[in-house]
Amino acid sequence: MKNLTNQFTLAASLALVVAAFAPLAHAADDAPEHAVSYNAAVTSDYRYRGLSQTRLQPALQGGADYTHSPSGFYLGAWASTIKWTKDLGGDGSVEIDLYGGKRGELSPGVSYDVGGLYYAYPSNDLNPDADTFELYAQLGYGPATLKYSHSTTNLFGTADSKGSGYVDLSVNQEIAPGLVLNLHAGRQMVKNNGAFSYNDYKIGVTKDLGFASLALAVVGTSTDLYLSPVNGKNLGRTGAVVTLSKTF
Repeated sequence: MKNLTNQFTLAASLALVVAAFAPLAHAADDAPEHAVSYNAAVTSDYRYRGLSQTRLQPALQGGADYTHSPSGFYLGAWASTIKWTKDLGGDGSVEIDLYGGKRGELSPGVSYDVGGLYYAYPSNDLNPDADTFELYAQLGYGPATLKYSHSTTNLFGTADSKGSGYVDLSVNQEIAPGLVLNLHAGRQMVKNNGAFSYNDYKIGVTKDLGFASLALAVVGTSTDLYLSPVNGKNLGRTGAVVTLSKTF
């Protein structure tokens, strides 16, 4: 029953997202510079910054994005089933991300992306509240990107952690037709809670299957302090993650 409830909650959230973006989709038909896309995925383990958000179990995910091509401005919404807010004694089974920003080129081959991202955990009932807002800035060159995210609130319910930062270095390089190598290294710095700062990494590949994309990755962290209060398992332990996704 719990799994059915999670799926229903996510489906309802995504329905609201689709409804909100529907007028923009009609605008896209009339004006090509407006683009709307949707995405859906199922994953064996929702890992964020190396840590499992689902107690090392599967998740359903999906979202929508709007882009104004001439200006580079964009808006988006994304949702996933989660377990960690309930596991910590709160409530809620869904994460909803709302974001917006601007991307473009600084010079030929050098891209930028700046914006803000709000992580909402409806009815999480945690103290401090789990909801988090971050500002981010990214530079890209070829297949490589370097991104910094800075929290303007407490970080995911961690007390006195406003001003935490995350550095993300990623490379996504096509190594064969329809096959992309995915490499990532990150550093989460938790303000005033240094013991909970850690490194994370990912090594994987993504294959375009035509009807969908299949990703296989090995994900892990340098920490063993993030333990599930339900079963004591290390949520940052090294493990394999399989994800089937579709953008349309």
